[in-house]
Amino acid sequence: MKTAISLPERIFREAERFARRVRKTRSRLYTEAIAEYLARHAPNDITDSMNQVCDRFGVTVDEFQAKAARNLLKKESW
Repeated sequence: MKTAISLPERIFREAERFARRVRKTRSRLYTEAIAEYLARHAPNDITDSMNQVCDRFGVTVDEFQAKAARNLLKKESW
């Protein structure tokens, strides 16, 4: 799909330099950037997909394991 967008000149120049440096086409760079942005800003989509898989296969939550996992994650520095 082709589309036209407007970018500030500074962003466009930086993107062009970066694309040349990493040897990607402008289209590839913008596609990857938008895909990454969408993935980062729609984390519930991943959770929803995982929940659907669990529901489909009848996976249930083991409260002991869930509590242990929460305790471990609290100790991690994010």
